[in-house]
Amino acid sequence: MRSGDAGVGYSVVGFGVALAVITSIDRVVLSLSRGGIAGDLHLNDAQMGLVFSAYATAYAICEIPSGHLGDRSGPHPVLLRIALWWSAFMAITGRAFGFISLYLSQLLFGAGQAGLYPNIGRMFAMRLEAPERIRAQGLLWLSARWAGAFTPFVVVVLFRYLTWRQTFSALGVLGFVWAGAFFRWSRRHGETPGNLPHATGSKTPWAMFLRSRTVWLLCGQYFALVFPWFFFITWAPTFIDERYHPSAVEGAALKFLPLFCGGLGALTSGFIGRGHKLVACLGFAGAAAGLIVATRMHSAVPGVFAVAFSSFCNDLVMPVAWGTATEVGGKWSGTVSGIMNMTGNFGGALYGLTAGVILEATHHDWTPVLLTGAAFYICGVPMWLALDAATPIEVTSR
Repeated sequence: MRSGDAGVGYSVVGFGVALAVITSIDRVVLSLSRGGIAGDLHLNDAQMGLVFSAYATAYAICEIPSGHLGDRSGPHPVLLRIALWWSAFMAITGRAFGFISLYLSQLLFGAGQAGLYPNIGRMFAMRLEAPERIRAQGLLWLSARWAGAFTPFVVVVLFRYLTWRQTFSALGVLGFVWAGAFFRWSRRHGETPGNLPHATGSKTPWAMFLRSRTVWLLCGQYFALVFPWFFFITWAPTFIDERYHPSAVEGAALKFLPLFCGGLGALTSGFIGRGHKLVACLGFAGAAAGLIVATRMHSAVPGVFAVAFSSFCNDLVMPVAWGTATEVGGKWSGTVSGIMNMTGNFGGALYGLTAGVILEATHHDWTPVLLTGAAFYICGVPMWLALDAATPIEVTSR
């Protein structure tokens, strides 16, 4: 840990993990509520695809400004703003009365959450030594995925007592609780807005980022990673229901597997901590293979296990990608991570729309949807082979 203060370092990881857990629950619950929302608001698949993409679109657009703000003034006030904003619009989503209001609430929800992971990464860079950052990223993504994995069970229980509208309002409270605890901790450690360590005040080298081959490759591989990953948090529950028609309890167990296995992939990657290119290439290739195999499976257990294997391989790449962005970004790690995550979430926004249109056009044939995702995963392999994951951007630009 930095500055000889292990307690503060562990607290930073704890707050980062807790925030990732809450946001993952909030993101996944929309896809799990799809049936009730679509029925209540009379929405078709194409409209739900647009709703799924609204979050990612706004998230992507606001990612660079939010990540850059964390570099300029420190990540703590940015993370407080994120928690308060997204929690408010999580609750407001439960008040939607039609397609437009639902779309706008998700758009603003995404805008509020933008910059979350770049600023958590920036906070890790401030407090943790280099070898610890990949492990922290692995723990972060493990927690985020497992939170999403267990959310179907939570939702099954909540839906016994609450409507989908009441569920969104109840879950919005979690972010406010986190913000209060984090604000008190920040004040206790002298890290209130305007008094933050490790903030960067120098001029932002936008031209250097623009001409950096490393930045372009980081963005390209993350687009190829996030585009198909959005299947797991948006359309996967619908895929399982429509392809295999499980009971409510069996369905919850099946929907649990993809994100649970994704968490195992993130944990595995975090503990490996080295061999970035090999881990990333194996992750992309395995994720593509899992989706291709899933198109040939017509029974629930092998089909969902193939999808879960794809998710595991996807998340082998996640800690490596974020750790690499932090390392090569240096003092501009928040901005570089924001650029990468912005590009990836444009891919996520495109996926939500693309999948909805494909399903409408093919009368819910899931094979083209899965193969489209596999094609993007395959594109990630040559990008990682060409990427210099060890040299800082400032050095390569010179």
